[in-house]
Amino acid sequence: MRVVVAPDKFAGTLTAGEAADAIASGWARHASADELVRVPMSDGGPGFIDALHAALGGALVAVTVPDPYAAATPAAVLLVGRTGYVESAQAIGLHLTPPNDRDATRASTVGLGELLRAAVDAGAARVVVGLGGSGTNDGGAGLLAALGATAEGGTLDGGPAGLAGVRSVDLEPARRLLGGVELVLASDVDNELLGIVGATKTFGPQKGLSEEQLLTVDGWLQGFAEATDRKAASQKGAGAAGGAGFALRLLGAIHRPGVEVVAEAVGLAEHLRGADLAITGEGSFDFSSRAGKVPYGVAQAAAERLAACIVLAGRVGIGARETRAIGIESAYSMVELFGEERALGAPAATLADLAARVARTWSR
Repeated sequence: MRVVVAPDKFAGTLTAGEAADAIASGWARHASADELVRVPMSDGGPGFIDALHAALGGALVAVTVPDPYAAATPAAVLLVGRTGYVESAQAIGLHLTPPNDRDATRASTVGLGELLRAAVDAGAARVVVGLGGSGTNDGGAGLLAALGATAEGGTLDGGPAGLAGVRSVDLEPARRLLGGVELVLASDVDNELLGIVGATKTFGPQKGLSEEQLLTVDGWLQGFAEATDRKAASQKGAGAAGGAGFALRLLGAIHRPGVEVVAEAVGLAEHLRGADLAITGEGSFDFSSRAGKVPYGVAQAAAERLAACIVLAGRVGIGARETRAIGIESAYSMVELFGEERALGAPAATLADLAARVARTWSR
């Protein structure tokens, strides 16, 4: 059998590359004759640069930028020819700040703006920004401030709380800085900026916003949108990374699913040519995986090549009917089979053991 191993990261435990290695090594224990092809994936969130660098090569330009709370953090721009790739999670990732130190009302995207500026300064004529896994919810206001935008009646670099009272925003300095640069917003979600399916209501709680704060913060973002371009707030991806997608839309970015960008870069379709099975996975396979995430993208690509697709995950939170509806035959959980303590304590070994067990069912 030809088996393509194309997982996402297992958040907080394994990178996509480590997950691919664990799955392949475990599978080979039972099915040593199978041809195993490792293709680590990303949907625009953490691991975006790693997956692209492994596939495309290019040069990594090291920079230091502020994290969501202005602490210096290392990041990198990947340059491949005249295209620069930027990963938002490196600058504004949720993982950069311990839970007890988070206050999403003041978390800013300034660091992502500085990372974008570094890509342009390095000579990129096209910049692809991977959005996902953020700890911010400021509508991308900090990003715009880092590129020179200014506001009246409030501040752009103080998190969403700084947007209270904003009357007008001058975007021209940022637009001039990016003049002639093609921007691509590569995200794992299509959410709008505002409302019940917007950035705040959908993702605010995981960033530390209380139920009482959600309406207030969404109101601040609404005022920000009205001071800039209300129509852009309803465009696809505007709500990605706490609204950083909105800021990129204001600057003329086009939207593409992050998993699609990565799939093209790593040649997923070519790797699946002649494959019998695709194995994908992530830390938590749940309802959010149904569109825009790596398992969905891999399943769609596998279906086009008439290959079956299965998921190995830390946890599985959806049933067989929903799983099959997105083109995945079966999903297997590390926690369910081996227990949470082992899955979290030895994730690579546990994932390898899960792969070995699943191979008994799927390998010919």
